[in-house]
Amino acid sequence: MKTSFPKKDIKIVLLEGIHQSAIEVFHDAGYTWIEHHDKALPRDELFKAIADAHIVGLRSRTQLDAEAIVQARRLLAVGCFCIGTNQVDLDQAHDRAVPVFNAPYSNTRSVAELVIAEAILLMRRVPERNAECHRGGWSKSADGSFEVRGKTLGIVGYGHIGTQVGVLAEALGMHVIYHDIEAKLALGNASAARDLDDLLARSDIVTLHVPATPQTAGMLGAAQIARIRHGAMLINASRGNVVDIDALAAALKSGQLAGAAVDVFPKEPKSRDEEFASPLREFDNVILTPHVGGSTQEAQLNIGTEVAAKLVRYSDNGSTLSAVNFPEVSLPEHPGSSRLLHIHHNVPGVLSRINDVFSQSGVNINGQHLQTDGKIGYVVIDVSASETQSEALREQLAAIPGTVRTRLLY
Repeated sequence: MKTSFPKKDIKIVLLEGIHQSAIEVFHDAGYTWIEHHDKALPRDELFKAIADAHIVGLRSRTQLDAEAIVQARRLLAVGCFCIGTNQVDLDQAHDRAVPVFNAPYSNTRSVAELVIAEAILLMRRVPERNAECHRGGWSKSADGSFEVRGKTLGIVGYGHIGTQVGVLAEALGMHVIYHDIEAKLALGNASAARDLDDLLARSDIVTLHVPATPQTAGMLGAAQIARIRHGAMLINASRGNVVDIDALAAALKSGQLAGAAVDVFPKEPKSRDEEFASPLREFDNVILTPHVGGSTQEAQLNIGTEVAAKLVRYSDNGSTLSAVNFPEVSLPEHPGSSRLLHIHHNVPGVLSRINDVFSQSGVNINGQHLQTDGKIGYVVIDVSASETQSEALREQLAAIPGTVRTRLLY
C-alpha cells in the first residue's frame, strides 16, 4: 500500500451533510479531493465510497463497523463530527492503526441553552398548555406554574455541559447543586450534593449530563426516580440508556414527577421514515425532541472546524492529540526534516530495531517521539534526508517484525 502521497491524492469522504466549515478547513490546508454526501449512504454504497478513501468523516447514522473498516483498505483516519463515537468500531480501527477523532465539546453551549429553555417551559407548564391550545382548549390559569428563580437545579454529571448549565441557571437566580463521581471545582455559587440520593431529594429540576459508560447505564431506574422529590421535573439530554423509560412513564402517570424533557432514547429511529416509538408520547407534560441537543448551526460549524482541523493535523503532522482510540502525541512542526511515522504492536525490542535502521544507514535523528498504549506503539522520527533516502528508510521500517503501518511525511 502506498504510504506517501501528495495532498491532492488523499481522498476525503464526508457523509451526512457535514458542515461546510469542514470542507473549508481541508481546502485551506491544500486538500482538494473531497467527496461530500448530504445523507448517510446505504451499506453497499458506503462500502463503494470508502473503498479507496484515506479519511472518512461521519456523524451518528453511519455505522463504521469492523466490516466497513476492512473495506476501507486505504483508511488513515476517521472523524466523528459529533460527540459520540459508538458508531465506529474503535477496536478494529485501533488494530488497523486508524486514529478516530471527535468533537466532545463543540456543542456544549447549544445543549446547555436547550436544557435551560426546557427547565423554564416545564416550570411554567407550557407543554400542557400548548397541547391544549392545539386541541382548541384555553386553560388560562396560574395553577402549577412557577418561576425558575429561587428553585433548585440538580445537575448529575458536572462536566463541560453540566457546568455551563449551572452558570446559565445561576444567571436566572436558580440555586445549583451537582453530583459527579469525581471531585469537581464548583463554578459560581454551585455546591456539591452529598451523593446522588441527596441531589434527587433536594432538586426541583434534575438534569442529566453523564457519558455513556457501564456505570451510567440505567442509573436512573424506578428506585432512583422514586427518590426524586414529589412534583419535581426531570431532563435528560445525555444518553438514551441512562434513564429507564418505563419507570419514567410510570412516575409521570402517578404524578410522582410533574413533567420531563427527553432528547435521547434507548432506541432511536434510523431515519425520518421510521416511526418514533416511546411510552412517553402519551404525556402532554413531556417535551420530546429528536436528539437535537447539540443541533444548532453554531455547533455544527464549530464541530466541522474542530474535527477537520484534527484530521488535517494528523495527516500533515502526525499529531494524534485527543484521538479516542490511539496513543496521543502532540507534535511540533518539522521544518527542514522528513517525518517518518511507525505504528507497531507494543512488544519489546521494536524501538531498538527502529533506531538500528537509522544507525546502519548513517542517518542522524533530529527528533523522536514515542507513545504507547496496551497494544499499539507509535513512534515519530524526524530526519534530515532526501525524498529518495526517506522512502528507503520507510521501507526498512516497514520490514521490522511487528509493524502495523508506516507513513512518510515530507
